[in-house]
Amino acid sequence: MRMQFWKTAIEEIYRDDPPNQPVSVELWRAVKTHGLTKRWLTRIVTEREKDLDDRAYRNLQDLEKYSENTQSSLLYLMLECLGVKNVHADHAASHIGKAQGIITSLRATPYHSSRRKVYLPMDICMLHGASQEDFIRGSREKNVRDVVYDIASQAHVHLEHARSFSHNVPAAATPAFLHTVVLEDYLQRVRRADFDVFHKSLLNRNPLLPFQLYFRSWKKTY
Repeated sequence: MRMQFWKTAIEEIYRDDPPNQPVSVELWRAVKTHGLTKRWLTRIVTEREKDLDDRAYRNLQDLEKYSENTQSSLLYLMLECLGVKNVHADHAASHIGKAQGIITSLRATPYHSSRRKVYLPMDICMLHGASQEDFIRGSREKNVRDVVYDIASQAHVHLEHARSFSHNVPAAATPAFLHTVVLEDYLQRVRRADFDVFHKSLLNRNPLLPFQLYFRSWKKTY
């Protein structure tokens, strides 16, 4: 029902007749002000609707596709809000969005597992002989950590790819990409925990994050 509302709302927004609902009205204003591309908004809603099936991803590619269609689409919209039209920035946004989706999946694993849900890619779990029950009971065995290692490594690859475009990405795009600091921080902490996604240290906040964000913002890098 909610997804249908937003499908209809997007159509009405681009007809200059937004629903009388606060978020819809603000989104309409953003579309008018920044010329936001309808395709990105539609992709987010369509992909979220598919995800309502509440099933694990069949493979890592499925998780990357979901991340591209949701997280990366949102970054494309942010770039448009910043007035950035640059192919290198778009490539960076694509990889950052995929990294964000993968890391979000890892970070949410303890929460989902406590509710007897596992959404990590099934192909990697099968490769290492890790069952859903292993995650549900919070196993810290090597096969479970190997699953986390493989998934985290793919997120790291996407971050590195994104940064490979940094010399050609306009400084104006930096605000859209600053959250890479948070993504990198999680990868470093899960590595220090030997890829034990249930390690209690991962629940702690990094008090240095605000300073790291400020430093990257000052240097206009991501």
